[in-house]
Amino acid sequence: MEEKEIGRIKKTDATSVVVRINEFQGEPGVDIREYVETTKYTGLTKKGTRIPKSKWPDFKQLIDKVEF
Repeated sequence: MEEKEIGRIKKTDATSVVVRINEFQGEPGVDIREYVETTKYTGLTKKGTRIPKSKWPDFKQLIDKVEF
């Protein structure tokens, strides 16, 4: 499976939240991770989570319940 970026949301001047679809240990899933651009480091960080495809319907159902 080829990695595919779905989109980015700007969090601060130096940090964005990146949503990607990729494969990890043979299982596809959605990766939600911080991306930083600083003088010391530019790239994805360990801050984030990965939702396996098998758990995506449960996760989406939870997100759909969020109201502000």
